[in-house]
Amino acid sequence: MMQAAFHEPVLLHEALQYLLTDPAGTYVDATAGGGGHAAAVASQLTAGGRLVCFDADDDALHAARVKLKGSGAELLHANFRDLRQELASLDIHSVCGVLFDLGVSSRQLDDAARGFSFRADEPLDMRMDRRQTLSGRDVVNNYNEEQLAAILYRYGEERRSRRIARSIVRARPVESTGALRDAVAAAAGGSFLVKTLARVFQAVRIEVNGELTSLDRALQDAVDLLQAGGRVVVISYHSLEDRIVKDLFRRESHAVALGPSPAATMSTPRLRTLTRKPVTPGQAEQQSNPRSRSAKLRAAERLAINNP
Repeated sequence: MMQAAFHEPVLLHEALQYLLTDPAGTYVDATAGGGGHAAAVASQLTAGGRLVCFDADDDALHAARVKLKGSGAELLHANFRDLRQELASLDIHSVCGVLFDLGVSSRQLDDAARGFSFRADEPLDMRMDRRQTLSGRDVVNNYNEEQLAAILYRYGEERRSRRIARSIVRARPVESTGALRDAVAAAAGGSFLVKTLARVFQAVRIEVNGELTSLDRALQDAVDLLQAGGRVVVISYHSLEDRIVKDLFRRESHAVALGPSPAATMSTPRLRTLTRKPVTPGQAEQQSNPRSRSAKLRAAERLAINNP
């Protein structure tokens, strides 16, 4: 496996600008990938700084270890849904910053054996963490038609979810990415087939890996762990992820009533949103790295506990 197979870090300068507040602090890269963002963070830390990197994909961790060799970064083969407990096991209970670079990597998409892409015909896997049992094959073959339609609509925002789910069920057993592609084409072929396939494969992948529920939990843990002035930075690649980030930042940055009466005590905001609108790649980055085009970066800062 070549390190170059992993994608170039997206919005690298912007991520560092928002994330780093104390070069002697403790930081978390919740999605190490090939180690691009992590290496840049590590290069900015002083001897007192600490960087802990998570990834559920063992291929990614192998590449990150090569990239981060000699940096002092600590790498954990773990999903960011376990952020709090994994950090507690390292006796880390507060941090200066947490970075999330979400979605599937270029390496995962381009490695046909992983089953993330419809552009080849390989076993239908889609597991980011190959230690887990649930795979894309299990979802496509074992979910009933109603369940399939629901995930295609919810996670793929696919309008023809029922028709496609019916076609998948009729095509069973669906053992490969090619077979799934054919089942989708039978129900929704035409000039927009590629976009439909992208939505269907995204939906199945999100279901397999529990991506959105994991993100919601990990973001909440990240906010809990941030010390005053600490920051959480999130780079997302589709509207479902971005909506979760935006909604959590909004909730945590506004006071809300803690009871039904007009005199109810108001909660204290815990975050200050730093990005009024999401930061997106400039034209030069989009041209040099086409997969960055859909990226959106949002950042927020933890307020002091006694902030009014």
